Amino acid sequence: MVRRIAVLATCAAVLAGCNGPAGADGAPSVAASTQRSIQARWWEWAAAEPLGTNPVSDGTGEDCDRNQPDDVWFLAGTFGGSAQRRCTVPLGVALVAPAIDFVGGDQAACTAFMADATGTIEVDGTALSLDRIDGEPITFITRQGNPVTETSGRTRGIGCGLWARINPPSAGEHTVRIHGESGSFVVDAEYTLVVSATRQSAA
Repeated sequence: MVRRIAVLATCAAVLAGCNGPAGADGAPSVAASTQRSIQARWWEWAAAEPLGTNPVSDGTGEDCDRNQPDDVWFLAGTFGGSAQRRCTVPLGVALVAPAIDFVGGDQAACTAFMADATGTIEVDGTALSLDRIDGEPITFITRQGNPVTETSGRTRGIGCGLWARINPPSAGEHTVRIHGESGSFVVDAEYTLVVSATRQSAA
């Protein structure tokens, strides 16, 4: 059974569009589709580590590169509260971040969560438009001791939230600020992203 935890962090089959400033010269734009839900992929990433090394509970950025896929770089909020993280990310890779998100056991749980959900994501001071997902069936694999379900195995639930997908940022430093609220649950996260000058991450 999915433990109902809201986390800040990624749209239907995938976020179809991109936000933010143009990426590095020659960098490809973000793909418009994928074979698997980006929500399912993000939750699998968030449930792949125990609390002590989990990138959602990470307060400094030291764990932000754990289990990152090759085609996208996931950002996260927290399990409640605030965090300031500094991460090195590879050049030419799109970013995916939810302003706020949730996985529950049924659509009613998502409907209640999204009723007063609000959020913002800013990249270098520019606010992005967010995609709202009111409910989508997702399946993801979890590892023992993770803070999302606490157990290992295949998990099914309904995912919802406010998401942004950002074109690959140019080389150099960028600031991403994430804020989300639903009821009394409030999350703030600020990333300083150091984008390496080559396509191989130095993280």
